[in-house]
Amino acid sequence: MQLEVGAVLDGKVTGITNFGAFVALPGGRSGLVHISEVADAFVRDVHDYLTEQQEVRVKVLSVSPEGKISLSVKQANAQAPREAGRPRPRREAPGSIRRDGSQTVTADSGNQQFEDKLKRFMQESDGKMSGNKLFQQQRKGQRRRK
Repeated sequence: MQLEVGAVLDGKVTGITNFGAFVALPGGRSGLVHISEVADAFVRDVHDYLTEQQEVRVKVLSVSPEGKISLSVKQANAQAPREAGRPRPRREAPGSIRRDGSQTVTADSGNQQFEDKLKRFMQESDGKMSGNKLFQQQRKGQRRRK
């Protein structure tokens, strides 16, 4: 059986190590689910998420020329992609005019928060820059005296 990258398969956990879990795949092959591909959350111990002989759904991430198969439980269990026939909702810019003639609502509060954060950042940055300039001037002055 030829495995394709991106294929989603069902397998059985055959072994758990401190760096991941080995999964038996259809066709007698096996692959490794790295600890970083076990769950969306930080995984300290694979045993917290998987057990031996557990049936799992995995996605094939890569197949090396040596035959090593890299798998992911996290990506296989990710939310299914949108249906092809279902249109995506249009995102409109705030203040733009729709086809029916109505105007979209502007997000002043969100924009104001950004402006406040930007203003605070600029003040802190200016303070640090002036401190750095003063420090550099003092160092230059000390070098000349020696």
